[in-house]
Amino acid sequence: MPLDIAIDPIDLTAALVDIPSVSHDEERIANEVEAALRALEGFEVLRVGNNVLARTNRGLPQRVMLAGHLDTVPIADNVPSRREGGILHGCGTVDMKSGDAVFLHLAATMADPAYDLTLIFYECEEIASQFNGLGRIERELPEWLAADVAILGEPSGGLIEAGCQGTIRVRITAGGVRAHSARSWLGDNAIHKLGPVLTALQAYTARTVDIDGCEYREGLSAVKIEGGVAGNVVPDEAFVDVNFRFAPDRTVDQAVAHVREALAGPLADGALAFEVTDAAPGALPGLGAPAAAKLVAAAGGRFRAKYGWTDVSRFAALGIPAVNFGPGDPNYAHKRDEHVEIAQITEVAAVLRAFLAG
Repeated sequence: MPLDIAIDPIDLTAALVDIPSVSHDEERIANEVEAALRALEGFEVLRVGNNVLARTNRGLPQRVMLAGHLDTVPIADNVPSRREGGILHGCGTVDMKSGDAVFLHLAATMADPAYDLTLIFYECEEIASQFNGLGRIERELPEWLAADVAILGEPSGGLIEAGCQGTIRVRITAGGVRAHSARSWLGDNAIHKLGPVLTALQAYTARTVDIDGCEYREGLSAVKIEGGVAGNVVPDEAFVDVNFRFAPDRTVDQAVAHVREALAGPLADGALAFEVTDAAPGALPGLGAPAAAKLVAAAGGRFRAKYGWTDVSRFAALGIPAVNFGPGDPNYAHKRDEHVEIAQITEVAAVLRAFLAG
């Protein structure tokens, strides 16, 4: 049966979850979403790869963008969806098919919103940024990203989560000399050289900063360590990957400089290599923009900082105020027992309906 986006957003969430769409495998769900949007009156619809774009052009003074990714992390025996009391279980219920369902439902059921609407449903958000469909749209179709405010349907527990923290990953690599472990004095152990890095990270005190009433908590963490050749060999190479989640009042360059400062001791003699392997800026809250302020008012004034990185950063870089607002507790994203409270889907849909009605 074709996807019916006018049904209750709870049922629509379940229908979307039941369409597997792991990153790089979004063709089927994109087909379904595209067909449903093309059936609506008043929308211009465009398909690029597995990205589906739709917009109204009614000549209204302001435009609101509703954006959500179609992909999920790998399925963990949690598709199809299932209901249990007031809970809907399944891969993507939180991240972020419930948000997509709300957006699609409102597009299908609001006859006369107070704003022109742009809807963007995009691929490959859950993997490396080079594959991110929103990035492709930014490069190839930047005119589609024009808006007075962007709402990203990332899980936010039914609260507005403003801005987002930036993220960088750094690889610290140690070199040494390989030797038989029975004659270890003939080698130079690369793993041992990473000890001071781990000690510095363990002693690090993270900063908390308030920006426009949003409290951001930074974190500097070792997220991967690798080295070793065999059980009887002194290793000649090892590395540790370090992730810094930083508040949006820092630039990427300032964040890199801070990591260098935090690891100044281990890096002092130049024996360790320092390489930035990934970086994405944060986004300031932007709640002072008129359209964003109206959304906050519609949500009863409830908002908080977004700790994780999201694609609101892309909109902020374009000068577009953007917030995260969707059903689901983000702490359950990507988990085997991922689930969303059904009441939150209804609540988020009601708030956005009131906001879009003006």
